[in-house]
Amino acid sequence: MIPLIFAQSILIFPGVIASYFVFSQTEIVKSIATVVSTTFSPNSNLYWILYFLMVIGFTYFYTDVIFRQQNLPENLQKQGGFIPGIRPGKRTADYLNGVLQRITLVGAVFLGLVAILPWLVRDVRNADMLITSTGLLIVVGVVLDTMKQLEAQLLMRHYEGFIR
Repeated sequence: MIPLIFAQSILIFPGVIASYFVFSQTEIVKSIATVVSTTFSPNSNLYWILYFLMVIGFTYFYTDVIFRQQNLPENLQKQGGFIPGIRPGKRTADYLNGVLQRITLVGAVFLGLVAILPWLVRDVRNADMLITSTGLLIVVGVVLDTMKQLEAQLLMRHYEGFIR
């Protein structure tokens, strides 16, 4: 959710600022503001392409910030843990960063595709149906959390559960 919010906030900003100058008395200011306003509106194809790229970029940024904050290689070494075949210290950090980069690539591209899903299905859906990427992610997250809670309750009561 955080990369989507960052990307959308930054993409909306130029269009909002330009919309204040669309009705300017000066023709050059008016024309520049109109171009910027239409370029950074959700009706523009360039908006959605930039949105996809920014979601990927912010996903990498946010994942890197969170991963560095946890300081996983150092904590792993302090607790006596290790990765088989990898020496503790810098080599462990390099290995974990490499794995993180590969996993983040797949996740970032998927999140980018979910983010531009309304643009991809714009011709398929009805005009009165509103699908947003953040709404879709919230619904999926709530459903998954509900399924986990139901599974935990069933297992606690010695049922086999319904998810296999």
